[in-house]
Amino acid sequence: KIYKVMTWCLIVLSCCCQNKLLFFSYRRPGEPPLLKGWLPYFGLALKLQKDPIGFMRTLQNQHGDTFTLLLGGKYITFILDPYQYQSVMKNQKLSFRMFSKNILKKAFAIQKLMTDDELNNELHDCYKLLQGKSLDLLMENMTQNLQQVFEPKLFKTTNWDMAYLLTFCSSVIFEATFATIYGKSVAGDRKEFITELKDDFFKFDAKFIYLLSDIPIELLGDAKSIQKKLIKHLTSENLANIQGWSEVVQMRQDILEKYYTLKDIEIGAHHLGFLWASVANTIPTMFWTIYYLLRHPEAMAVLRDEIDHLLQSTGQKQGSGFSIYITREQLDSLVYLESAILEALRLCSFSSIIRFVQEDLTLPSETGDYLIRKGDLVAIFPPLMHHDPEIFEAPEEYRFDRFVENGKKKTNFFKGGKRLKHYILPFGMGASKCPGRFLAINEIKQLLVVLLTNFDLEIMDDKPVQLDYGRFLIGIQYPDSDVLFRYKVKSQ
Repeated sequence: KIYKVMTWCLIVLSCCCQNKLLFFSYRRPGEPPLLKGWLPYFGLALKLQKDPIGFMRTLQNQHGDTFTLLLGGKYITFILDPYQYQSVMKNQKLSFRMFSKNILKKAFAIQKLMTDDELNNELHDCYKLLQGKSLDLLMENMTQNLQQVFEPKLFKTTNWDMAYLLTFCSSVIFEATFATIYGKSVAGDRKEFITELKDDFFKFDAKFIYLLSDIPIELLGDAKSIQKKLIKHLTSENLANIQGWSEVVQMRQDILEKYYTLKDIEIGAHHLGFLWASVANTIPTMFWTIYYLLRHPEAMAVLRDEIDHLLQSTGQKQGSGFSIYITREQLDSLVYLESAILEALRLCSFSSIIRFVQEDLTLPSETGDYLIRKGDLVAIFPPLMHHDPEIFEAPEEYRFDRFVENGKKKTNFFKGGKRLKHYILPFGMGASKCPGRFLAINEIKQLLVVLLTNFDLEIMDDKPVQLDYGRFLIGIQYPDSDVLFRYKVKSQ
């Protein structure tokens, strides 16, 4: 906490000087209501971070579905009406690429994308290898890697074994994902390599939100040294010592070698960005899904029954030590399993869909047209929709079967008497929709199948775990504390 306070103080010193006129900006005729708060640079960021849903709902009641906030040195116009989402995403004057380039530069030290659109376009084409038959191959590899991660536990945990849930999820997701996407080291001690990489990654991830600020990286403690160390781990020279690259990594590497010299360390920066995108939001999603199932044994029982029924129908044996293979289509048929994951995402995703305003524009709304300034940001804020009682009954409650109706996936949700096309948006939409969403969801499903089929699971802590809003606007929120649980191999 002391580190966070000191960091925020440094941000004020370094950023307010750069934005000395920002606080004195004023609302022009035709623009949305402008709310700045009393803190220079920060604006209303601290209030919003404290209680995102409550604060945004208050502002919505006072100012309607469209208003502009000063947050961390940026003017962001929020769009809260879900029926406006589609028209905002189609506006050609709004750019996701301009916004994302800045993130890649700050967080991962990727410079070339700022000026080279051809490289950006080619790398974007790689995402097709995260779908279809390529996704099936990734899932087969993921199944094998999860089995390797859990195989030792199948023979050691006939008695109860205790662990911290977030630590457990972080380790399993990182190791299985890295092995699936990048492969396994063939040089030196393989376990030592993945352990060191994992530890450095989580140190880097802990400082990710600060890297996105305007504060120089040199003032963020050891953030720069950790970033450089991770990039070096993932340079072409070091990746050559890893066997089993996935198709998507091979294609990305081939493209990068066209635009960089083989020894250019910025190739490692691209791989760091890809690795971060592959695991950073999957980990908290996995945590919350398991946490809610542990808190709701009746939900876990339904999921176990659904999985057992599928295994019986495919002629596969149940119980510890047996390999389980489930296709993507079969996983997709587990409607209660998917609903449990979507419900965790509904409650814990606080991502915003953000666009950079390339030139002055007019945004239409039901209450009138609004003028938006060039250089500002426009943001869709789905969490308010996710917590809307008109759309989701008792939205503060976890209901594992919320997205199931008559034994099938439920897709009909309404607001104002009209059916919503988009009712849950944890992965963004349009150009910014997460390209790895299919892999992430299927990885979580695969891990849950392994756990629920082979292990008895019980929560040990009675303390309630809350969301830590430290990453609000950019992803799935982490818990404010870890929680103890125990597991053991299911008796035959």
